[in-house]
Amino acid sequence: MILYHTSDREIRNPDIRYGRKNADFGQGFYLTPDRDFTYHWAGKDDVVNVYDLDETGLDLHTFSRSAEWFQYIFDNRRMKDSLTKDAVIGPIANDTIFDTFGIISSGFLKPADAMKLLMIGPEYTQVAVKTEKAAKRLRWLGAERIDKQDAAMRRAEQEAYGAQAARAIREIIAEMEAREGF
Repeated sequence: MILYHTSDREIRNPDIRYGRKNADFGQGFYLTPDRDFTYHWAGKDDVVNVYDLDETGLDLHTFSRSAEWFQYIFDNRRMKDSLTKDAVIGPIANDTIFDTFGIISSGFLKPADAMKLLMIGPEYTQVAVKTEKAAKRLRWLGAERIDKQDAAMRRAEQEAYGAQAARAIREIIAEMEAREGF
């Protein structure tokens, strides 16, 4: 599997302990098979590292956007990683993930409503390499420094997402008001 990782430097030997423990799929080295996503979101002067992951003999878990995926991310945001896998593959949670889970924790938003928000926007895939065994199966193929950033494309995607999220939030509020009799 060809995978990409954006950084400020070349990373020939990934460290699975470097990242945040409360990331979507827990602590690990995060990559994506989505080449366009990688280059689209890379900033000026970033480096896109390219790897080949040999999946042979690895214990992998793959998610789709689902209640199981939502719960796994929700738990990891609280540093409660429930999977012991070599790598976890699945959708990247959208940019409102912290706010969404914060609102759930406050009791304002129900998990079903949060799922509606998390289903909005494009679906990109992430791969979290979580064990040394899996990290040893990553072969660095090279890297490319980004000389420009496609800010207009990123801004257009953010605006489209914002409009979709606003519509969904209005629908959720209307449903809440109808349930509460406002």
